[in-house]
Amino acid sequence: QVQPVESGGGLVQAGGSLRLSCAASGRTFSSYAMGWFRQAPGKEREFVAAISWSGASTYYADSGKGRFTIARDNAKNTVYLQMNSMKPEDTAVYSCASARKTYISGSYSTNEYNFWGRGTKVAVSS
Repeated sequence: QVQPVESGGGLVQAGGSLRLSCAASGRTFSSYAMGWFRQAPGKEREFVAAISWSGASTYYADSGKGRFTIARDNAKNTVYLQMNSMKPEDTAVYSCASARKTYISGSYSTNEYNFWGRGTKVAVSS
């Protein structure tokens, strides 16, 4: 079992920054890709960013390219999402997830992740 736990959410003004953290314990963290997803009120969950097991490869949704950065520290079993130049449309609950299989590069699909955190709320005011 893996239990990812997110932190770092909050209220920020448009143009501001937040850094989300996700600590995951319970299995060899460094063997699994990690992903960030978000769900806004009344909308489906959507992909935000993913990072390979080694950290060498990263992937972003178009909505976050150039503004968001995903990174991981395998020594701390933690993955981060740095969000800059935030917009009101970034308002959502952000969740991290651990990949289903070892040693994959990362995935846009929720089906490739089998352990999910409860999420942290992010609100961006205009």
